[in-house]
Amino acid sequence: MKPKLTIVKIGGNVIDNPELLDSVLADFAKLENAKILVHGGGKLATRLGEKLGIEAKFHKGRRITDQAMLEIAVMSYAGGTNKSIVAKLQALGVNAIGLTGADGNLILSEKRAVKTVDFGFVGDVRKVDSEALRNLIQCGFVPVFAAITHDGKGKLLNTNADTIASEIAIACSDFFDTELLYCFEKPGVLANSEDGDSVISLLDAELYQRLKAENKVHSGMLPKLDNCFRALENGVSVVKVGSEKLLSDQNSGTKIQP
Repeated sequence: MKPKLTIVKIGGNVIDNPELLDSVLADFAKLENAKILVHGGGKLATRLGEKLGIEAKFHKGRRITDQAMLEIAVMSYAGGTNKSIVAKLQALGVNAIGLTGADGNLILSEKRAVKTVDFGFVGDVRKVDSEALRNLIQCGFVPVFAAITHDGKGKLLNTNADTIASEIAIACSDFFDTELLYCFEKPGVLANSEDGDSVISLLDAELYQRLKAENKVHSGMLPKLDNCFRALENGVSVVKVGSEKLLSDQNSGTKIQP
C-alpha cells in the first residue's frame, strides 16, 4: 500500500492576502501525511516590476516573460514569496524547504515554442525527478515549490504553477497515493460564474466538455481544469478544486472525476 501524499497549489488570492495566507499555511501544517506546497507569485511580480519601471505584459491572462520580467519573477516568486512561506511554515513546526525546479534538477522544462504568440522565457514541464522528491520527503522535508523551473542549459524559466503541481502529482504517483488540491479564489467550479453558490460538487469529463461548449467554463479555468483531468488520467488518485476550505473541509469545492 502506497503512503499518502497531498500536493496543494495556492493561488494569487492567497499569496496577496497575508491573513488568508497565514490561515492556509496553518491548515497545511495540520496535514499529517506527506505533503508538498506549490505557489505562484500573486501580484508581487507586477508591483515589483512597476517600482523598477518594467511594465507587465499579458496575453489572454497569461504573463509574457521577457528577460527583465524573468528577473522580476525569480526575485519575487523564488525569492521573497518562497522564503517568506518557508519561514512561516518553520514557525508552525513544518520542516519546509524552498525549491525551484533548478534545485536538485527536480523539474526540467523547455522554453515554450513560438506559435502565434511569443511568451518569452516561459517553460513547459518535461520531467520531474520523483525519486529525488521521495528522498527529500523521506528525510523529513516538506518541499515548497516556487513557479520557476530550468532548461538544463543554465536558463531559468517562468512556469505555470498549476502545471507544476499537476506534473509533480503525476510523477509522484509512482511512489505515493497522490491527492492534488487547487486552492484559488472561487469556492469550486461554478455552473454560473456570477453565482458563488452554484458550485458543481462532481465534475466529470463529459460535463466539462458541455460546460466549455456552453461557455460556462472559460478563460483561466480551462488550463486549470485541463491540468486536473491530465492528473487523473495519469495516476493521481484524487483531484479537487476550490477555495482554501479544501484543506479543512473534505466536502467543500469540486471533485474532478474521469
